[in-house]
Amino acid sequence: MNPSLLRELVPAVIGVLVRRGADFASAEDAVQEAVVRALETWPEESSPSSPSRGDPMRDPKGWLIAASWHRFVDAARAEASRRGREAAVAAEPPPGPGPAADDTLRLYFLCAHPALAPASAVALTLRAVGGLTTRQIAAAYFVPEATMAQRISRAKRRIAGEPLDRSGDLGTVLRVLYLVFNEGYSGDVDLAAEAIRLARQLASLTGDPEVAGLLALMLLHHARRGARTDADGRLVPLAEQDRRRWDTGLIAEGVQILQRALARGRLGEYQAQAAIAALHADAPAAAETDWPQIVEWYDELLRLTGSPVVQLNRAVAIGEADGPRAGLAALGEADPGLPRYTAASAYLHERAGEHARAADLYAEAARLATSVPERDHLTREAARVRHGVRP
Repeated sequence: MNPSLLRELVPAVIGVLVRRGADFASAEDAVQEAVVRALETWPEESSPSSPSRGDPMRDPKGWLIAASWHRFVDAARAEASRRGREAAVAAEPPPGPGPAADDTLRLYFLCAHPALAPASAVALTLRAVGGLTTRQIAAAYFVPEATMAQRISRAKRRIAGEPLDRSGDLGTVLRVLYLVFNEGYSGDVDLAAEAIRLARQLASLTGDPEVAGLLALMLLHHARRGARTDADGRLVPLAEQDRRRWDTGLIAEGVQILQRALARGRLGEYQAQAAIAALHADAPAAAETDWPQIVEWYDELLRLTGSPVVQLNRAVAIGEADGPRAGLAALGEADPGLPRYTAASAYLHERAGEHARAADLYAEAARLATSVPERDHLTREAARVRHGVRP
C-alpha cells in the first residue's frame, strides 16, 4: 500500500462525494475514515500494473469512492435518526399534570368498531379499556388463553385495516358494555362489576343520559345479585327473592342517576329499562309491585326498540297487571321462537289455573334452556306444578 497514492486520491474522492450531494465537511470526514480503513486493509506489497484478483489496487480510486460514500450514507442516516429523536422529544408534552381529557373515549369507540363481531368487540374493550390481561379475559369466558389471544389479535388487525372514521357510535359502545355486564360473574374476573366500572368511566366522559341510563340499569340489577341464588347455587325468581339481601346503597345510587337522566328529557331504551328495574326495586314485597306502571314503561320501551324480547316481557307484565288471560292474549302477539317464550307461557298458564298445561310447558322450556342453572330451575318448576305445590 502506497500512502502517497492515497494522498493523491483524497481530493478527487472528496470532489466526487460533493458532486453526489454531500456537504464538504461530511465528505471530508467520510473520506478520512475510508483512508484509515485502507491503511488497515490494503496489501503491503501490490502494484497497479500486476494486481491480483480482489486486490483494491486494481481500482484504488473506485474502492476509496465506494468506501467513502458508504460511510457518508451511514453517517447521514445516523444524523437523520438523531434529529428524529430530538424532534419527538421536543413534541412531547411538558412534564407536570396531564390534560383533563384523555384517549379513553376514543378507545371505547375503536373497540366498538362496526367491522368487529360483538364477541371480539367485548374482548377488545376488556383488554384495551378495562386493562384486563388476556389470561383474565380467557378465564372469564372459559376459553384457553391462546384462543383469546388470537381473538384479540384478529380484532386489532381488523381495526388496523379499516378507516377510523367508521368507528362505532355511542349506541354500539353501550351494547358492548351491556354484553360485558350480562356475561355475569364467572372466572377470576367479575365481568358484571367490570362493566359497571367501565360504564362509570364512560358516564364521566360523555354526560349522555343514555350512558347514565345504562349505568343505573346495571346498578339496579347488580343490587339483587346476592339474592339471585340460594345457598345451593340454585336460581331464585325475582318474586321469591329475599329483598333484605338486596343492596340498598346500589339501589339508591341507581335511582338517583336515573332520575337525573330522565330529567334531561331525552328518553332512550336503557333509561326505560332502568325505570322498570327501579319499580321492581321500590316494591317492599313482590305483591306490592306497581305492575300497571311497569306496563306503561314496557309500552315506551317497545315504541323505542320494537324488540320481540320487550314484547315478550310486556306480555308477562300485562299478565301481572290485568290477569293471566290478558297476559296470554298479549303473549300471542310475541314471537314463539324466542328463547324464554315457552317459560313465559308456562308461568301465565299456571297463573290461569291450567296446571297440567303449565307443567308440560315448564318441562319443554327446560329442554330448550341454554344454561344449566336455568334448565334445573325450569325442571324443578315442572315437578312443583305437577305435584300441586304453590311457589
